Amino acid sequence: MFQKFKLPVQINSSITVGEKKPLLIAGPCVIESEALCLEVAEYMKNVSAKLGYNYIFKASFDKANRTSGNSFRGEGIENGLKILQTVKQKIGVPVLTDIHLPAQAKIVAEVADVLQIPAFLCRQTDLLIAAGETGKAINVKKGQFMAPEDMQYAVEKILSTNNHNILLTERGTSFGYHNLVVDMRSLPIMRQYAPVIFDVTHSVQMPGGNAGKSGGKREFASYLAKAAAASGVDGFFIETHPDPENALSDGPNMIPLTEMEHFLNEVFLIYQHSA
Repeated sequence: MFQKFKLPVQINSSITVGEKKPLLIAGPCVIESEALCLEVAEYMKNVSAKLGYNYIFKASFDKANRTSGNSFRGEGIENGLKILQTVKQKIGVPVLTDIHLPAQAKIVAEVADVLQIPAFLCRQTDLLIAAGETGKAINVKKGQFMAPEDMQYAVEKILSTNNHNILLTERGTSFGYHNLVVDMRSLPIMRQYAPVIFDVTHSVQMPGGNAGKSGGKREFASYLAKAAAASGVDGFFIETHPDPENALSDGPNMIPLTEMEHFLNEVFLIYQHSA
């Protein structure tokens, strides 16, 4: 049997990851507007409380790795952080967002409760160190090109800053062109080093497979989420939108907002039996 991580992760005074209650990180892929973020955050806060999840709102202020340079990237760091601060104040939930450069870490940490390291940047030492030095919880996404056991080195880089609040997220592994698969063995392997979050919707993404943008097959999301719940994880990362077909990023793999309660209830029932 694989050993489990030694210490749970503290997000804030009310949320601990790695104990009995599962974490839910959910929101739109990118900050499209303040109104969208407030709508999603309020809905997901209520659903999470009803079903028994700890909830963190997520949205990116900048999608720096879009397939095409013509794609929408977001509101930018200044306005994006203002919107995230508004979500925290009005809805009363912690927030998570990505950083792409070491210089962004300290600025973003003034607002965000969790700093996220994108999958393509999970080996960037300076970025991991800068994130760790903020003292905030860090969610590192496993690169699509990475073996799960090699994520221990990302964890070690952050630990070198004396920051122990680290999460690892599985989001699928490249399998040929424009396709990802999830090796469920990666979940217990990475869970030796830190609590593990399963990224449901990016795992059904088809990177760059849709004429200059990424496609996706959301119809497979529930199967993977349930398998991860049965395998033993500490939380779930799900992108959701009121109108995925018209979303400005990752629409094909996002779950419609109105379907989230049913989706999460089914996953939670399986999670309860594996916890």
